[in-house]
Amino acid sequence: MQAAEAIAEPPPGGIDLAADFRDSGVAEILDELDRELTGLKPVKQRIRETAALLLVERARKQLGLTTETPTLHMSFTGNPGTGKTTVALRMASLLHRLGYVRKGHLVSVTRDDLVGQYIGHTAPKTKEVLKKAMGGVLFIDEAYYLYRPDNERDYGQEAIEILLQVMENQRDDLVVILAGYADRMDRFYQSNPGFRSRIAHHIDFPDYEDSELLSIAETMLAKQNYVLDDAAKVAMGEYIGARRTQPHFANARSIRNALDRARLRQANRIFESAEGPVTAEVLSTIRSEDIRASRVFSATPQGPAEEGRA
Repeated sequence: MQAAEAIAEPPPGGIDLAADFRDSGVAEILDELDRELTGLKPVKQRIRETAALLLVERARKQLGLTTETPTLHMSFTGNPGTGKTTVALRMASLLHRLGYVRKGHLVSVTRDDLVGQYIGHTAPKTKEVLKKAMGGVLFIDEAYYLYRPDNERDYGQEAIEILLQVMENQRDDLVVILAGYADRMDRFYQSNPGFRSRIAHHIDFPDYEDSELLSIAETMLAKQNYVLDDAAKVAMGEYIGARRTQPHFANARSIRNALDRARLRQANRIFESAEGPVTAEVLSTIRSEDIRASRVFSATPQGPAEEGRA
C-alpha cells in the first residue's frame, strides 16, 4: 500500500496513538458505520481491530521499526443484504485516511465484469477492471462464480490467474475484497488455495435479528420522511417473521423491497380515497393495511417469495 511518508527523525516522546486516531479521521468513519448499519457488532469490532492494526503499523514505521506492509486483502462472507458493500465502502475510506491506498475509491464488480465469453476477451476485461481499481479497493461480489470447473470452455480461470498475480505483486496499490455466501466461498477457497493464502482478513456478516430489521425499516422510511403508525409497526414485525421463512430472503434488501411496495399501496390508497386537500401527515404515514396487503401473509413457507411482487 502507499504508506504515509516516514518521519525523518523519530519523535523523541514516541507516537500519541489516541491523537493519531483522532487526527486520521478513522473515528469519523467508524462513527459513520455505526450510524449507517444497525447491529453487526462482530463486523464492526473486526473493522475496529483492523483500524488499530493499521494505526500501530503506521506508528512502527514512523519510529523506524522494521516492518512489512500488512496484507490487507479480505473476504466478506454472509447472506445478501447484510451490509457487505457498505462496509467495503467504509473500508476503502479507512485505508485511504491511513495512507494504505492512494485514492480510497471502491470498484464493485461481478463475474460478468471480469470474464469474457470468447477466447481472448477475458484478459482485457480483467485488466481494465484492475486498472480502474488501482489505488483503491476492488470488491468482487459472488466471487465463487469465477470458478466453474464443470465447464471446460469457461474462461474464469484466466481471470483468477490474473487476479492472483496482481494481488501478490501489486498489493502495495490495491486491496481486493472477495464476497459471497459462506459455504460457497469455503468451496471456492478449497478449489483455489492461491486466494486463501493471499487473504489475511476473513469477516463473517451475520443475518439481522427481527428487531434489527424492524429498526432498519423505520430508518429507511425516516430517510424519506415516512413513518409507520403503531398498527403498521406490529404488521411490519409480523411481515419480517413471515418473510424470513420464505425463499430468497435477503435481509435489509428484502426489507427495502417490501417498503417500496408498501409505499406503492399507500399512494394508491390515498389517491383513491382523496376528496380534498391531504395533509403532510397523511402523505407520510404508512398504515397497517399497506403492509398486510402483501402476499407474504397468505403464502406458505414453501410458497412463492415476495420479492418483485406487488
